[in-house]
Amino acid sequence: MKRSVLILLAAALLSGCAVGPAYQRPPLVVPEQIYGASEPASAESLADLAWFDLFQDPVLRSLIEEALRNGYDVRVAAARVEEARARAGIVNAARYPNVDGQVDVGVGRQSGDTGAAIAANVGAGWEVDLWGRIRHLNEAARAQYLASEEGQRAVRLALVAEVASTYFDLRELDEELDIAKRTTAAFQDTFDLFDRRLRGGTASGLETARAEALLANAAAQIPAVERNIVDTENQLNVLLGRMPGPVARGISLAEQPVPPAVPAGLPSALLLRRPDVLAAEQQLIAANANVGVAEASFYPTISLTGLLGVQSTDLSELFGEGRIWRIQAGLLGPIFNAGRLRNQKRVAVAQFDVARAEYERAVTEAMADVSTSLVTMEKLQVAETARVRAVRANENAVRLATIRYDSGLSAYFEVLDAMSQLLTAENALARTRRDRLVAVVQFYRALGGGWR
Repeated sequence: MKRSVLILLAAALLSGCAVGPAYQRPPLVVPEQIYGASEPASAESLADLAWFDLFQDPVLRSLIEEALRNGYDVRVAAARVEEARARAGIVNAARYPNVDGQVDVGVGRQSGDTGAAIAANVGAGWEVDLWGRIRHLNEAARAQYLASEEGQRAVRLALVAEVASTYFDLRELDEELDIAKRTTAAFQDTFDLFDRRLRGGTASGLETARAEALLANAAAQIPAVERNIVDTENQLNVLLGRMPGPVARGISLAEQPVPPAVPAGLPSALLLRRPDVLAAEQQLIAANANVGVAEASFYPTISLTGLLGVQSTDLSELFGEGRIWRIQAGLLGPIFNAGRLRNQKRVAVAQFDVARAEYERAVTEAMADVSTSLVTMEKLQVAETARVRAVRANENAVRLATIRYDSGLSAYFEVLDAMSQLLTAENALARTRRDRLVAVVQFYRALGGGWR
């Protein structure tokens, strides 16, 4: 027993001699400023806002909250986090001794006597983590768990962005439907006027046919937009985790606020904020730990086992006599494995190289996402200003064309043409406003959001 205790103490002292590489974050050349940014980088970032501070529409807020509670993707991600946490707990349990109990009852005959033999044993076993194999396994499992948590955060951030973007799509379709109905009503009045004049002999058939064609084209847009509205509502309902049905509306598209300043922040902050980058680094940490596991497999495994029990021929005397105990240490080491361990290490190293490349790609894609989103927002702001100008100019053109027609200076074709141009300009403005709001959402997502 004394020898076994000495072995145990010696193993505990040597358990710090773990083999395998220590993790170091790969050196990356991160730019000092986001490509395409018009202002110098600063520590302030739009991602520092929580999503409920970014979106001011109360209906949109309630939809996002509902999606975060009931959305299918969020529920799947949460279950995967629980799975990863449980797997990490299984691996972590290997650091401690395992204790098993056993009771045996047997009947035998010896020297003419028949009797029962009863034994109760408690066994314990423990692998001494001399080379850090269990430690590396635990590190890999913990990194996988943390990667799943970052994956869950990425899912939540993506869901917020998807709900907001789909909601803005819906509000833009509502705007298109309103424009189509207003335009159809205006063309209906025009057609009715020319139809009455045609029957009275004061209008030409050409003018009446032209007015009827414009009316039919405007009216045809209404069912098409209504179909798209139902389709978009159903997409939103799936994100919310609810059955198909109508979706509530809040602030109109034109009244949706856009943050006056949208700073990107320091590029280096993406490494600490983007959930996909953080998840990729945790996968890299896990791969690095698995290399350590493979290296530790080259060395002997030391295990300690113990047995404590009692045995008796009489159940009533089971715990009164026949006590037994045993402590022993075992050593198992590789002698010949036909290159299996070497190839296992090669696999682990190759997997580490893959994880490193994926981490570096995640960082590069993060920088590209922010750059694209930043430039998109800036250009859409310029485009929206031009679209507003175009709508105002076309409204003025309709007014002037109407005055010229009423004064007998031009045919009504000019009025119809101006009204058609106004319809096109109003739809273009609605789409550009939608695109700009969605660009803010995508920029927020590209920065990593405000979940910290």
